[in-house]
Amino acid sequence: MFVFKLPSLYWLDLSSNNFNGSWQFSAVQKLKDLTFLDLSYNDLSIEYSGINCSLSSFPQFSNLLLASNRLKRIPDFLRNQSALNDLDLSNTQIHGQIPRWIWEFTNLAFLNLSNNYMVTLERPFLNVSFRGVVDLSSNKLQGQLPSLPCSAEYLDLSRNNFHSSIPTSIITSMVHIGFLSLSSNRLYGSIPESICNATGTLRVLDLSNNFLSGMVPHCLFEMSETGEPELFGNQSLGVLNLRKNNLSGKIPDTFQGNCGLRTLDLGENHLEGKFPKSLAKCRELEFLDIGNNNIEDDFPCYLRNISKLRVLVFKANKFHGPIDCLESNATWPMLQIINLASNNFSGKLTEKFIGILKALMADKEEAKLELIHRNFQLAEWYDLNYQDKLTIIAKGLSLNLTKILTIFTVLDLSCNNFDGPLPKEIEKFKSLYILNLSHNGFTGNIPQSLGKLSNLESLDLSSNKLTGVIPVQLADGLIFLSFLNLSFNQLSGKIPQIKQFATFQISSYMGNIGLCGFPLEEQCIGEGPRLSTPTSKESDSNSGIGIDWNFLSVEFGFVFGLGIAIGPLMFWKRWRMCYYKHADEIFFKIFPRLYITIENRQRQARMNHRRRAHRNQGRRHE
Repeated sequence: MFVFKLPSLYWLDLSSNNFNGSWQFSAVQKLKDLTFLDLSYNDLSIEYSGINCSLSSFPQFSNLLLASNRLKRIPDFLRNQSALNDLDLSNTQIHGQIPRWIWEFTNLAFLNLSNNYMVTLERPFLNVSFRGVVDLSSNKLQGQLPSLPCSAEYLDLSRNNFHSSIPTSIITSMVHIGFLSLSSNRLYGSIPESICNATGTLRVLDLSNNFLSGMVPHCLFEMSETGEPELFGNQSLGVLNLRKNNLSGKIPDTFQGNCGLRTLDLGENHLEGKFPKSLAKCRELEFLDIGNNNIEDDFPCYLRNISKLRVLVFKANKFHGPIDCLESNATWPMLQIINLASNNFSGKLTEKFIGILKALMADKEEAKLELIHRNFQLAEWYDLNYQDKLTIIAKGLSLNLTKILTIFTVLDLSCNNFDGPLPKEIEKFKSLYILNLSHNGFTGNIPQSLGKLSNLESLDLSSNKLTGVIPVQLADGLIFLSFLNLSFNQLSGKIPQIKQFATFQISSYMGNIGLCGFPLEEQCIGEGPRLSTPTSKESDSNSGIGIDWNFLSVEFGFVFGLGIAIGPLMFWKRWRMCYYKHADEIFFKIFPRLYITIENRQRQARMNHRRRAHRNQGRRHE
C-alpha cells in the first residue's frame, strides 16, 4: 500500500500479476496526479462503497483498466471522469444496468464491458457521438436491438440475448464502422440491404449463430471489392461470417475482380444451387466454409488458383464427381485443413491430387507455429485481430476450434464414394495430424507407408473394403496415435501388440471376421499372415494324437513336490517329531497369547490329573 502514498504518481501499472484479497478504491483519492491506473488480470476484490466519497475527490483518469477482477458494479464516481479515454471493466462480475451517462464521455475511445452479467441498457440510447471501440459482448442484454452509436468504429454485441429483427436503419448513420458483430443472439428476419451502406469502411461483419432467414443480399459480396488506397490501406470487406442461420437461396455469383475477402463462412444454412465461380477472383481468401448446405456441383477445381487458401470445408453438401482436377496444374501450398466429408465425390485418390496438398508434406520442425487470424487496421491507433472458428470431427468427437494453428493439419474425405486402393503416396503427408477416409469403398491392403506419418494422432479407415493384415509398420511408426478405427473392413491376421496398438479398445477392430488377438475375443492359433481357429473336423482328428506336454509337466511337478514334503513325515519318526517341534515353536512365536492360553490349559490339566490321582489313592486306602 506504500505505492498509494506517492503523491506525485501519475502512471501505475500492476496488471497481470497474482495479487488477491480486497483493495479499496478510496486508496487513490490522494493521488491527484494519477491519470493511468491498470490493475487488470489479477484476482482482486475491488471495494467501492460510495459512502463519504465525493465524486470530485478522485483523480481525473485518462485510462482506467480493471479487467478480470471482482468489481460487482460500475462505480458512480466515473460519471465525473470527463477526461476518460480508455475504460476496461470486462470480466469483473458486474450486474444490473449499463447507465446512460457512460455514453456522454466526449473523449472516450475504448469501452469494454464484456463478459459480465448486465441485462439492460438505460434509455435513451440515441444521438450518441461515441467514436471508437464498444465491446458489450458476452453479457445478458435482452430485448430489442438498440439504436447503435452512430460514430463507433468497432461494435461488438455478440453472445447476448437480443431478440428482434435487425433494424433497417442500423448502418444508415454508421459511416465509420469497421467491425460489427451481432453473432450468437436471437435475431430473426432478413438481413437488410441497408447494411451495405458502409461499403467504404466495413472490414468485418459477423452475424453468425442467429435465426436470420431469407436470401443473402447481393451487395454484401460486392462490398468485398477492394477500393482505392486510403489513409489506413485498402478499405474492403475482409470477413463475412453468416454461419449457422436459416438463410436460403443461392450464393450470389457477383464477386468482383478485385475481391478482398479473406474469410467467407456460410456454413450451416439452407443455401442451394451451384457454387459461385466468381469466388475464384478472391485471391486473398484464406478461410472458406460452406459446409452443411445443399450446394450441388462438381468439385470447383478453379479454386486451386487461390494460393493463400488455408481452410477448405465443403462437408455435408451434394458435391459429386472426381476431385483430381486433371486439367489444372496449380497447387495449394498453404492448404492445411480439407474437409470434403458427406458428399457424393467418387473416383480414386490419385497421386496428382495428393501432389497439390503441399502444406501437408512439410516437416513439423520446418512448419511455422502461428495462429491463423485476420489483422485489420481500423484506425491509426487500433489494430483489429479477427479469429476464425471451425468445427471438426477428430478422434471420434466433435471439436470446436476457436484457435487454429498453422501446423494443425486435417484431411477428411469420409462418407463419400471413393474407391480403389489407398495410394502409397500418402506417406508424403509428414505433418498430417488427422486422417479420416472412413465410409467409402477403398479396397486392397493398408499401405505399409502409412507408418511414415509419424505426426498422425487420429486415423479412421473404418467401413471400407480393405483386406489383408494390419501392417506392423503402422504400430511401430505411428507413435503419437491416440485414436484408431479400422472396424468393418475385411482385415485378417493378428492385431499388432506393440506401442499404441496395445492400448486401443475392441471398437477399433470390430467387424473384421478374420482378425484375432487382443482386444478381440477371437484368439490366434499358429503363425502366418492369416490366422484362424481350426475347424471342428481338424480338432476331432487331432484329439487322440496330440499331447499337451506343458500341462503334463505341471502335474508331474506337483506330485513330485508333494511326495518330498509328505513322505518323510509318514515313514520317518525322528523327522516327524523334529518337524512338529519346530512348527510349534514358530506357531507360538507368531501367536504368543495363544501359547500362554495353551500353557495355562496344560498346567490346569496336570493339576486336575494330580487331584484325581490323590482322590483315587485315598479311596483305595479306605
